[in-house]
Amino acid sequence: MSVRLFIVEDQPVILKNQVKLLEMEPEIEICGTALSGEDALTSLRVMQQLPDVILCDLGLPHMSGTEVTKRVKEKYPQIEILIFTVFDEEEQVLQAIRAGASGYLLKGAESSKIVEAIKEIRQGGTVIQPSLARSLLRHFRMPLEGKPRDLRYSQDLRGQIALEEGRRSLTERELECLQMIAKGLSNNEAAGVLGLSKATIRTHLEHIYQKLDVTNRVEAVTEGIRQGIIEI
Repeated sequence: MSVRLFIVEDQPVILKNQVKLLEMEPEIEICGTALSGEDALTSLRVMQQLPDVILCDLGLPHMSGTEVTKRVKEKYPQIEILIFTVFDEEEQVLQAIRAGASGYLLKGAESSKIVEAIKEIRQGGTVIQPSLARSLLRHFRMPLEGKPRDLRYSQDLRGQIALEEGRRSLTERELECLQMIAKGLSNNEAAGVLGLSKATIRTHLEHIYQKLDVTNRVEAVTEGIRQGIIEI
């Protein structure tokens, strides 16, 4: 089954190139485009069949990508949103994630990565890119380098690695999974590397979120870096 995709991009040339690239993908059905957030919301109101995923530029004029995300998720919570961003928009990326975006990609990403990301969030996953993960740390007020002074490690008889600061332990497999995600791998790619099913990867991620007290991949990777249990 193809993924219904709606694209929001204020630059006509970029929008045209995105459509040209993605309409060649058999698993992607482009069901609409808009040059502004306002136009996107207007289009959604009159569509008989809503898109599955919105690929939205973060740096839109007037109504930002974050505001578009907030309004879409309030009215159409079933629609997943993938943010397109550039390097100097770290704070806005974090705001968009908090507003309900399921992930972000840097502009200039290969078409195969874009397609994989669209499919990933359509299936309930989240997409991050490690090139922005470290710079996002400062917005969580976390240290960029090294491990917290009071962080210690212990390993129990079952091979679990436990953090001695009140955090429930991540299993070795969960740590491997988190490391794969930190490197920018999708659920599907991580499953292939670790020899697991995508469903198992999702289960591991759910456990990781619970143990690290986070709600998505961005926060999980950021918390993992802060605690010093993964590296990017």
